Amino acid sequence: MKLTRRTIVFEAADIKAESTFWAELLTGTVEAKDTWHNVWVDGDWHLAVQLAPDHVPPTWPDNGWSQQVHLDFYVDDLEATHEQVLELGGQLVKAFDDPAARTGFRVYTDPAGHPFCLAWP
Repeated sequence: MKLTRRTIVFEAADIKAESTFWAELLTGTVEAKDTWHNVWVDGDWHLAVQLAPDHVPPTWPDNGWSQQVHLDFYVDDLEATHEQVLELGGQLVKAFDDPAARTGFRVYTDPAGHPFCLAWP
């Protein structure tokens, strides 16, 4: 088997909010179609958002529905990226580690409730 493309696809009831969030956070652009949006960064297709009118967000890392998938983003300026995530409509779910620690992560959700982490090495 030869893998020709890897695509991350988020499901969301509001695909405009979801695709705009990821495009802004990744400094990209949105290519919008009726039920599918592509997010492009520096000319490369990075991820897609598919319309799922009945989408229900997972409740990970707390009790409830289990996590389906999550992304880790390693950042050089945790606080600036944290503020950007919140301004774009993301939410901090858990701040597990002390930002002064050598390594750690914080858990966030995007506007549709998909979990992701900001981590620092």
